[in-house]
Amino acid sequence: MTDIETMSPAELAALLHFHADAGVEWLVEEDPIDRIAAFAAARAAQPVREAQGSPPALPQKQAARKQATEESKPAGARRVAVAVPDEQAIAEARFAASAAQTLIDLRQAMEGFTSCNLRNSARSLVFAEGDPALGLMIVGPAPTGEDDREGRPFTGRHGEMLERMLAAIGLAREAVVLTHVIPWRPPGNRVPSAREMEICRPFIERQIALARPRLLLAMGNFAARFLFGGQETIHETRGSWRRVAAGGHEVETLATLHPQDLLSAPICKRLAWEDLRLVQAALAKAALAKPASAG
Repeated sequence: MTDIETMSPAELAALLHFHADAGVEWLVEEDPIDRIAAFAAARAAQPVREAQGSPPALPQKQAARKQATEESKPAGARRVAVAVPDEQAIAEARFAASAAQTLIDLRQAMEGFTSCNLRNSARSLVFAEGDPALGLMIVGPAPTGEDDREGRPFTGRHGEMLERMLAAIGLAREAVVLTHVIPWRPPGNRVPSAREMEICRPFIERQIALARPRLLLAMGNFAARFLFGGQETIHETRGSWRRVAAGGHEVETLATLHPQDLLSAPICKRLAWEDLRLVQAALAKAALAKPASAG
């Protein structure tokens, strides 16, 4: 196995391109795990457990815990998954989003929206938060498990890294608007299906239209492809501004690496720094162009 510490910058860049093309967003574990050996060991131990009358297998335990957790919830808090045709769900999402006249209205509409499977499996709605006054909106892919538990975007290690990224250009988390293109965590952090993305699209576009940012920063491969379309990797889309239309509002948009990319491959911090400097320059230019208030 090749040691990442011995790889040249060109070799590491080629490896990152390969993973991005394959659809990899971030590493699940910090250290490699030999899944084949673990499976072989578990299979070899199975006859011993059966002979000893061991407890139920792990999937059964997980199912029992899930059922107990669900039954412990108040009756009104339990969610019932209802199969809704995709086209109907997309139409309902468009109607609910377009009817919202404020971000508060939109959040309430999304909290009551039940026509998306992701909503039915997630614990929390992860909605936009922050101050729109500066004019910068940062959009990530889908919520992580920690985001889902907290009900907030960019929490945990990802949030800490994002805060350091913002601090590098003199910004605080509270000074920008943070959100995700997908508002509900997919089960197991899987990639949302094409239909699920189309159901969620009206909601993120309405968030952008109502917040009316001057600049949009898309973090990571998935968010960039969601907003720009196409199948370019983050290394092909980052570093240059593009216009994105959302609900009648057009906004200059820049793609950059997700905080997890920097945690997994610290060498990418240089690329993220280049992108952040572009954001800093654009904010300074927008501030100069902003009309002075009447005195």
